[in-house]
Amino acid sequence: MDGQVFPHVIVSMELLGITVRITDTVVTSWGIILLLALFSWLLSRRLSLWEPSRLQLLAERVMVAVERSVEGAVAIPARTLAPLIGTLWIYIGVMNLVSVVPYLHNPTRDLSTTAALALIAFFAIHYFGIRYAGLRRYLRHYVQPSALLLPFNLFSDLSRIFAMAIRLFGNMLSWELIIAILIALAGFLVPVPIMLLSIVGDLLHAYLFGLLTYIFIIGGLQAEQTSLQEPHHG
Repeated sequence: MDGQVFPHVIVSMELLGITVRITDTVVTSWGIILLLALFSWLLSRRLSLWEPSRLQLLAERVMVAVERSVEGAVAIPARTLAPLIGTLWIYIGVMNLVSVVPYLHNPTRDLSTTAALALIAFFAIHYFGIRYAGLRRYLRHYVQPSALLLPFNLFSDLSRIFAMAIRLFGNMLSWELIIAILIALAGFLVPVPIMLLSIVGDLLHAYLFGLLTYIFIIGGLQAEQTSLQEPHHG
């Protein structure tokens, strides 16, 4: 860590009369995406049913753990939700932990990053709700038990997504600030125990973000019906 806490602009250019600024947050986020994509490609190149490698066995155990974490609430197949929730856990976890690498900072200390993640969660909630309950049946829960509740239900949807973005942003930025202050005051040795503790917190915040997304998806479906078997279209 080099003491730089807030995102800073790396490249600034004019494009069609619009000023485009690329920050270190964008570069780090895309770097993580490319590394995860490369790792996934290398991992899936030589999959074997009869003689799986240790890395393949580890990946399969991770996938099974994610599926078991998201199954059982409603009759949605676990494999339907596992890719989304698992990706959020892995991607946010890596972004949170990247600050342990010297001169790198976690992109989740930038509100624009957490807001983008919250938007993904927001659209995923409604996507699964419409897919499994049908458009009309899903929208109906906004006016139940009374149409007077429509503005309150809409506000509830928006506020909880806003809260997810602010919570992750605030937690990650606060850790960056605390460690930067300790480094400035005491050097690099004293903050080490706190940095180790922050690793646990980084993984916990990633888990909570994915868990909240899962809870909101299931909550939207359970508001309509408690048991869903096949997707409805409408």
